[in-house]
Amino acid sequence: MAATSRQASSVSPDAPAPVIVAIDGPSGTGKSSTSRAVAAKLGLSYLDTGAQYRAITWWMLTHDVDVRDAEAVAAAADRPEILSGTDPAEPTITVDGTDASGPIRTQEVTGAVSAVSAVPAVRTRITELQRAIAAGAPTGIVVEGRDIGTTVLPDADLKIFLTASPEARAARRGGELKGSGGRPVDLDATREALLRRDAADAGRKTSPLRKADDAVEVDTTELTLEQVIECVVTLIEEKQQAR
Repeated sequence: MAATSRQASSVSPDAPAPVIVAIDGPSGTGKSSTSRAVAAKLGLSYLDTGAQYRAITWWMLTHDVDVRDAEAVAAAADRPEILSGTDPAEPTITVDGTDASGPIRTQEVTGAVSAVSAVPAVRTRITELQRAIAAGAPTGIVVEGRDIGTTVLPDADLKIFLTASPEARAARRGGELKGSGGRPVDLDATREALLRRDAADAGRKTSPLRKADDAVEVDTTELTLEQVIECVVTLIEEKQQAR
């Protein structure tokens, strides 16, 4: 399986040194919105690692691989070709040449991604690809996911772990779902689904979700998105100035 990045950019001789930023945390903490906005504001590349796991899960489902069979998933993990665009203004993802940005967000994929992403062979493949993308980012990159600071990029220049209360996360995710489907959302059910995903991610044997020892924790419960973005931008700028 191959994954590469596409982002046309030129680096000014006066630009800050490239910086690799790892942003981790559970669903509903604002990782994606924050990471994209921060990358755009600072002229960095952006990688949504969760989209890659969703992409390989979508491929498994469309090729009739039993996602409950870890051996079958492992055997097929090498087959799909995934291409990740790292422009924060338009973070594309294709699978075998097909635009997968819409299909990977379906409920079917959401329900299967934890099982697929827990398979060690899948994580090994995707981790290798993520590292290659980060290493090739000309101006630096913001990489968001669940094991970036601990496993994928343990030597990242800056590690940030976003948190929020389950209630706040459910409200945010409910707003996203309502916005995409226009239907009322059961917040209690959404909260329970998030907690189940947390348990699955934190409990898996390979690269579990956890805060890196040297990560800066940012609780977003009482913060607006703009405040979270400003906080992260400040942390990155301080890191760049100190280098």
